[in-house]
Amino acid sequence: MFQSAFRTIYVASNTAVCRGISLCFRHYCKKNPTKLRISEAVTGAEVGANVTVQGWVRSVRPQKANLFLHVNDGSSLQSLQVVASSELNHPLLTFGSAVEVTGVLKKSPNRKQPVELEAEKIHVVGECNPVDFPFKIKERHSLEYIRQFPHLRCRTNASSSLLRIRSEATAAIHSYFKENGFVQIHTPVITSNDCEGAGELFQVEPSGPENAEEENFFSVPTFLTVSGQLHLEVMSGAFSRVYTFGPTFRAENSQSRRHLAEFYMVEAEVSFTQSIEDLTKVMEDMFRATTEQVLAQCEEDVDLFHKHVSPGHRATVDSMMKKKFPVITYSEAIDILNRSSQKFAFPTDWGCDLQTEHEKYLVKHCGNVPVFVTDYPYDLKPFYARDNRDGPAHTAAAVDLLVPGVGELCGGSLREERLGLLTTRLEEAGLADTYSWYLDLRRFGSVPHGGFGMGFERYLQCILGVDNIKDVIPFPRFSNSCLL
Repeated sequence: MFQSAFRTIYVASNTAVCRGISLCFRHYCKKNPTKLRISEAVTGAEVGANVTVQGWVRSVRPQKANLFLHVNDGSSLQSLQVVASSELNHPLLTFGSAVEVTGVLKKSPNRKQPVELEAEKIHVVGECNPVDFPFKIKERHSLEYIRQFPHLRCRTNASSSLLRIRSEATAAIHSYFKENGFVQIHTPVITSNDCEGAGELFQVEPSGPENAEEENFFSVPTFLTVSGQLHLEVMSGAFSRVYTFGPTFRAENSQSRRHLAEFYMVEAEVSFTQSIEDLTKVMEDMFRATTEQVLAQCEEDVDLFHKHVSPGHRATVDSMMKKKFPVITYSEAIDILNRSSQKFAFPTDWGCDLQTEHEKYLVKHCGNVPVFVTDYPYDLKPFYARDNRDGPAHTAAAVDLLVPGVGELCGGSLREERLGLLTTRLEEAGLADTYSWYLDLRRFGSVPHGGFGMGFERYLQCILGVDNIKDVIPFPRFSNSCLL
């Protein structure tokens, strides 16, 4: 009996303590709300919780008794609806203003949104004059219009979606290479070589009066890199698989929809290979793996582009993902172009460089899916491309990947590892002294190898259906334009 009575007293006492703890915890939560990102809040997982969200007002709808806001913090295309008493309205609470809202997350009666935030407190962190703000509430602005405001365009749905997609695609590319045994190399931005040999270089020189007499800061002329390839080739003498992903620069005086003065390149180099197929496999697998991840993780953001920027493009993307990429030779490509009834602005004779109009036609001819073109004329390719030594045609073991809507996405080749042939090519070009270090790579433990580069912005154009490359990079740089 004594034990039973003691147990009853203990349980009662313990229950009272638990109730006390529970009340204290609720009081603590009310005083210290959980801070959530919008992407976390809209899932509905925290229904009933006292929370704080921070972001920018996407819409304001005052009514007699209530105030409705939509708040977004860039973590999701979805905004969180905030419902508040009209007493919390404030003249500074406008479209574009930055706010901090505290309240209770509740299930929403609206089927289109799982939750809404019943606000207890709204603090305007940063005001915004909606009259002067270049983006207007409930108005869908064109990409061309918002491009005029590089310092503000990230506030729009289209730009914020693009930046989330760009971030996810970057992570997916790194994941692909890591999972397939590639070592990431940070290749230099400042270099003394012209990898492409096209002469489209930005020279690097120090500024300021104290450097006026300095002929060369580095003792040799230096430039912003046009490619990390040659530095990757250095590393491919010690690692079987390497890659780099970073900014590259071309001083092309172009206003086209496919070119930028500063853009990002994904470049890879594979050692111990004598087959173009080894390179095309990496290109295709990387394209598929990256696109699969982007489509899975950024579904709403991608849909925004496919619905409002490039209607119908999703069918093209799905087709690309389902079909294997065909392979044709350059000679076959020229035959296809010459048999076409289409009139081209540029010639299609054997030995000519393929232009954008040719590339886009070849993609459509092959079923509007990415297509590999191999074995280009030897004279069209840089000194490092491997000589096929194939008689009168004289081609190089080079390959381009052409994709819908863009044309060339990737360019690569097997590298000339034969010292005698490479030396002759460099001497004929007058580059033997400049690239004596490159010849050393062939003298000391050289192996057959090859690699490629992919324009990251062109990849985004391809999967999103964006016509102008300036709309898939946060801060576009091109001739006569370097805003910010």
